[in-house]
Amino acid sequence: MIAEPPWDVAVVGGGPAGLAAAHAAARAGARTIVLERAEHPRYKTCGGGLIGTSLGMASPHLTVPGRDTIHAVTFTRNGRRPFTRRSHRQPLLTMVRRDDFDRAWFDAVVRAGAKVRQNSQVRAIAQDDRAATVTLADGTQIVAGTVIGADGSAGVSSRYAGVTFAQQDLGLEVELAATAHDRQLWRGRIQLDWGQFPGSYGWVFPKDDELTVGVIMSKGHGAATKQYLQDFLDDLGLTDRKVVRDSGHLTRCREPGAPLRRGRVLVTGDAAGLLEPLTREGISFALRSGAWAGEAAATGDLAGYERRVEAELGAEMAAGRRLLNIYLRRPGLIQTAVATPPGWRAFASFCRGELSIARAVGRPGIRHAVTLLGGSAARVPTARQPRTRSAAPPSRPAE
Repeated sequence: MIAEPPWDVAVVGGGPAGLAAAHAAARAGARTIVLERAEHPRYKTCGGGLIGTSLGMASPHLTVPGRDTIHAVTFTRNGRRPFTRRSHRQPLLTMVRRDDFDRAWFDAVVRAGAKVRQNSQVRAIAQDDRAATVTLADGTQIVAGTVIGADGSAGVSSRYAGVTFAQQDLGLEVELAATAHDRQLWRGRIQLDWGQFPGSYGWVFPKDDELTVGVIMSKGHGAATKQYLQDFLDDLGLTDRKVVRDSGHLTRCREPGAPLRRGRVLVTGDAAGLLEPLTREGISFALRSGAWAGEAAATGDLAGYERRVEAELGAEMAAGRRLLNIYLRRPGLIQTAVATPPGWRAFASFCRGELSIARAVGRPGIRHAVTLLGGSAARVPTARQPRTRSAAPPSRPAE
């Protein structure tokens, strides 16, 4: 059963990638529909830290619903050796809750003229020489000239396009009700902890009345990941806070050269495995790739989308993989690097969207150092015994 006349563009998924794609396509004049399996506003596991690149993509089209603006970062290594660095000019990050952020994009998409069909679970995608067809769980078929898949790395569109992944990580996260003391202590500041397990790290992100605390490490070490989160909460003195939500998710980075398109079907954001391998930051990749996919679908230049993603996001991912290799081999080096003035400036410039990882690694001196330190391939992390917990840190980290 075909419910509507054929659309120019059908977008599968209503997260940042899908909504950015629909917004760009609709603004370019394409008849556009978004198929979202849930209903906005809906909770989504996500750290919610917007770097400058993401703000630059969002701000022209919507009012970013920020819960906090970050000017300071406290760094620790396995819960120890805290030090804090501050940005005395532009903010480093803007913190959002994903239900707020996605809803703001939803409203922008509707204003642009696209239709959003919620509670629409996609079951299958097919295509022929003339069009692509999306089949919903209720049997309804949506026909479009181009389909943009933005339904995540485990979604229908990613499988249909044949995306393969080189890196998979498990993230665990809790949303805690912040006390008045927490709100004062964490306002304007985040914490990043470089974990004991190779390639792992943890975070504390303030969002006004909530704190998001999470950890991430390579898939296959669920017990170690849970222990890391528990140790981190213990060290922070947050184990007695009310848990508003707890959740887990897998992040998947595409293999170099993995498909971004199958005929009339493009994949974008998480569905294409597009995120930064070291930090696993994905919102900026979702917004950029989504907007490019929407523009390409509206103009018919689908191959141009592939070229642009490979040239820009592919280069950033390659640079991120090289830095991850260094972190796997020399876990303490990142903590040492960000403690130096040049390292902190590079980190702050990345957060503000002024310097990409690819540009940083491409600088002659840094490129040479990365080559010497990074080698050619990341080793597979192996589990370690949980560490002995240290006492909770003082109420405010050392400046």
